[in-house]
Amino acid sequence: MKFRNVLLVLVTTSLTFCLSSCYKWAARAHKELPEQTALDKTYSYQGKVIIVGAGASGLAAAKVLEQNNIDYLILEATDRYGGRLKKDTTLADFPIDIGAEWIHSNPRVLNIIKGKTGDQIDEDFVPYKLESAAIWNGKKLKPVSGAIRNFLYNFMPESKFKSSTWYDFVNENIAKDVTHNIVYNSAVKSIDYLSEKVVVKTSNGKTYEADKVLVTVSIGVLKSNDINFIPELSPDKKKAIQSITFEPGFKAALKFSEKFYPDAINCKVKNGEKVFYDIAFKKNAKTNILGFLCKGDETEKYYSLKSEQEIINQLLKELDDMYDGKASQTYMNEYLLENWGQYQFTQGTWTQAFQEKKSTLKVLNQPLDNKIYFAGEINDTYKQMGVPGAILSGYYAADKLLTDE
Repeated sequence: MKFRNVLLVLVTTSLTFCLSSCYKWAARAHKELPEQTALDKTYSYQGKVIIVGAGASGLAAAKVLEQNNIDYLILEATDRYGGRLKKDTTLADFPIDIGAEWIHSNPRVLNIIKGKTGDQIDEDFVPYKLESAAIWNGKKLKPVSGAIRNFLYNFMPESKFKSSTWYDFVNENIAKDVTHNIVYNSAVKSIDYLSEKVVVKTSNGKTYEADKVLVTVSIGVLKSNDINFIPELSPDKKKAIQSITFEPGFKAALKFSEKFYPDAINCKVKNGEKVFYDIAFKKNAKTNILGFLCKGDETEKYYSLKSEQEIINQLLKELDDMYDGKASQTYMNEYLLENWGQYQFTQGTWTQAFQEKKSTLKVLNQPLDNKIYFAGEINDTYKQMGVPGAILSGYYAADKLLTDE
C-alpha cells in the first residue's frame, strides 16, 4: 500500500509537470518505427512531379525522386529551405535550433531517415534527462525531485543533438542532394488538376505543369485557404483540414552571463504550453542560453505586445519574479525570437496527430484523383510526428505517388 501511494503521488505530480503535448508524443513515437522506407526501393515512374514546399517533408520526398532519376521541381514560398527547421550560429558558441529541436523518437529513427540499417547511430546526441527542474504557478517556484525527473525520462525518453542541429542533420542527409531543384520565392496560389496535366500557378505569375503534385505546406497554410484547388476540395477534406489543431506560438533564446536557472521550468497555463529551458543542456558550452517555448492561448498575452523587445522584457520580468531580479542583472542584451505562429507560410507551431481522430487523418492523407498528394508531420502514418514524422511522411507520400496508377 505504501509503494502504491508513493507511485500515485509520483505519477500525479509528473502529470502536472510534464505530460504536455511534447512528452505525450515522445511516449508514442518510441513505439513504432518502419522497417523499410521509399529509400530502400526503386521506381520506374516516367512522369513529372512538382513538390509544393521545401520543408522536411518536401525535401524527403525529393530525395526519393532524385535517387530514382525522376523529373521533379520544388516550389518554395520563401527564400530558404527547411520550413520550421532553422538554426542560428550568432548567439552562442554552439548552433541553436530555433525551430524544431528535440528528437522525440527512438534515436534509431535517425538511421531509418538515412536509409541505414543497424542500431549503431553515428550522430552525436545526448539523452534529455533533466538534472534539475521546477514548476512555476505564477507565484511560487517548486523544485521537481530527482525521482520524478527519472520517472519522466524512463517513461518517455527524448534526446537532443549535442554539437549540431536538426537543420544540420536534414541538410547533410537529405537537402544537399536536392537543393538544385528548388525554385525560391514561389508561393503556390492555385493547383488545377481538372485536366490530364496538373497546372500550378505561383504568386510571381509563373505557371508550371506536372503529371502529379505533392503538397507539403503546413496545415496552417491549408487551413487559411491560401492555395486554391481546382476542382475545390471535397467537404470532407475541408472539414478534416479545419479540424486539425495547429496552435500559434513562438520560441525565444536569451543570453545570460551566468546560469541561475534549472534545466527546465514548466509554467502552469490553462491551455497550451509555456516552458523555459536550458538550450545549452549537455553541450559543453561556455555561453548561457535560456530558451523559451510558448504555444496555445498563452501566446496571445505576448502577441498583444508591440515589439520583440517588449516580449523579451516581459520574459525577463517573469524570470525576475521567479529569481528575485537575477534575470535582469545577468541578461547580456542578446536574444533570438522566431514567431512561427504569425509567419505567413507556417501560421502555427506543430501538430499532434495522436490527439486527432484516425478518421480525420485518413481523409487528410487521401490523394485527389491520384494526381494531388499530401505530406507533412500531421500526415505521418508511423506516429512519429515532429521532424521524423515529417520526413517519413515525405518518404511514404513519394512511394504512394510513384506507385499509384
